[in-house]
Amino acid sequence: MTLLQIAAALLVLAAAFGTVNYLFLKLPSTIGILVVALAASLVIVIADAVFPALGITDTVRGAVLEIEFSEALLEGMLGLLLFAGALHVKLGDLRREWLVVLLMATLGIGLSTAIVGFGFSWITGMPLMAALVFGALISPTDPVAVMGVLRSADLDPALETKIAGESLFNDGVGYVVWLILVGLAFPVAGETEGGTLGDAATLFVQEALGGAALGLVLGFVTFRVMRRIDDYALEVLITLALAFGGYELAVLLHVSGPIMAVCAGLLIGDVGTKHAMSAETQTYVDGFWRMIDEILNAVLFVMIGVEVFAVTITSDYLIAGALSIALALVARFTAVAVPITLLKPFRGFSAGTIRIMTWGGLKGGISVALALALPDSEWKPLILTATYVVVIFSIVVQGLTVGRVAERAGGTPPLI
Repeated sequence: MTLLQIAAALLVLAAAFGTVNYLFLKLPSTIGILVVALAASLVIVIADAVFPALGITDTVRGAVLEIEFSEALLEGMLGLLLFAGALHVKLGDLRREWLVVLLMATLGIGLSTAIVGFGFSWITGMPLMAALVFGALISPTDPVAVMGVLRSADLDPALETKIAGESLFNDGVGYVVWLILVGLAFPVAGETEGGTLGDAATLFVQEALGGAALGLVLGFVTFRVMRRIDDYALEVLITLALAFGGYELAVLLHVSGPIMAVCAGLLIGDVGTKHAMSAETQTYVDGFWRMIDEILNAVLFVMIGVEVFAVTITSDYLIAGALSIALALVARFTAVAVPITLLKPFRGFSAGTIRIMTWGGLKGGISVALALALPDSEWKPLILTATYVVVIFSIVVQGLTVGRVAERAGGTPPLI
């Protein structure tokens, strides 16, 4: 299949599954699309078992494997999704919560990676370094999934800023940690050649700080250009060029594309909106990026649903995946509770913050993409299966119940 054929197929499936969800299931759109995609995949598997001569599963699996999920997400869709999410987070709100967000996106990721890594190694007998790679890819909360939930739940504004800000930044930090650990665990096929802590620290600084600096520079240049223009169509095009072109430039310069997209989006969404856009331009820019966000979300969750055909399903792998759900929740609780406990003597937190942020820390397509991007090894199938199980549980079960958790902690239920 050509790239255009794959894109057309994904758009048709997203539209079809979205329609089924809207008319019958009436779940939040992204979760509903994923559920319908999984149901369709299950129907194909059952049909193949009933009519094995048709070879339906093998045909579908071949088509799914032609979709470069990791490449499509990490080098294409992710920059647009993160930029769109960051546009709607105000710097003033984030400034008030910056220390919480910073600790959760750094200390929290480190703690979660260690807990999942050591636990997964003990559960499966996997070498510790390989298990830590799994810990790194499953620890970040997925901003796409998290922002989708926030749109359907009425949370305390300060808590919403914590969740949104953390999900945007810990994604970039988690990717850098994953990159470092892949280089240490798989030195021949990994993206880094060094095996020392010094090399790892250098790479972290280069990726994380370099990505932030690039995003701020490109965002500021774009802001200055937009101040001289009053043409909403051109300004929408400029923001699209910033998100797409800036992300690809970050990849070329070997700095963090996700962090670049977040920093650029925050600057344009706040300073750019206030000082460089007319009211008409603001309306069109906001509408355009909301549509981009919705469409790419729909396509992404279709891709997650059909990626089940790329997963090795055995009883041992499924048991490891089920145990990984509990492991990921314990790690998430620790990643939230430790930073909040450290900061409690100096500031207050709303009731239920730890509980909501733990259950609302959804995993998503980024974790699946990183698992698929691992170098081939004897442990990759197990890591991929465990990742898929955790992600599906997170999106479907946690995503559908986080509103009730928020309600019991003092918020209101999701509007579904």
